[in-house]
Amino acid sequence: MGREPGQGPASRPGTAPPLLIACALGIERFALRSGDRGGAPGPVTVVRTGMGPAHARRTVARVLGEERWADAAVIASGFCAGLAPGMHPGDLIVAEETRGPDGTTPCVGTELLVKALVRAVPGRTVHTGPLSGSDHVVRGPERAALRATGAIAVDMESATTLLTAREAGRLGSGPDARPVAAVRVVVDAPEHELVRIGTVRGGISAFRVLRAVLPAFFEWHRSLLLPRR
Repeated sequence: MGREPGQGPASRPGTAPPLLIACALGIERFALRSGDRGGAPGPVTVVRTGMGPAHARRTVARVLGEERWADAAVIASGFCAGLAPGMHPGDLIVAEETRGPDGTTPCVGTELLVKALVRAVPGRTVHTGPLSGSDHVVRGPERAALRATGAIAVDMESATTLLTAREAGRLGSGPDARPVAAVRVVVDAPEHELVRIGTVRGGISAFRVLRAVLPAFFEWHRSLLLPRR
């Protein structure tokens, strides 16, 4: 979808910055690239990082190290494990912040993303709150422990993706810091554990939802043209 790293121009005054959407798995990238691609206000690319924080760190740093993508806004997306009772496959997670062993990263435009996702994927529940990072698949008692910290979901890449994005390049950490967000689709929840993505109804449902989120991402992307407070 859009242009691959190294092919898109850097943003100019009065235009939206490029948008980098980072996901870990090939099936996630396929879902995101096969969605509705109309309405993007600037160059957009979907990058597969590979699973785990180490792969996410290397890939995001490499792409943002290219001059043409140096000022890109970044969204971490894909599937996740929901932590709260009552969550279902296909529910959406919009992170207010991501949490990992190396720190916490606040997200930009959470309220706007929630409203845009409600329009893009009607009938799906959207949850907001902290998104926790892990370096392994979290199950059983470990999920309860993460839930006790206030986290509503967990995945292996978002926290590292956003922290790396904030640290990379020339944008700094002040008011003009790189805009970052994380939007995940629940594929595995306490009452709906999934063994393999795509082999059961819940995995298929989550895939369809992930295909539908791009218009919301583009609305968030367009909002970056507005003055930030």
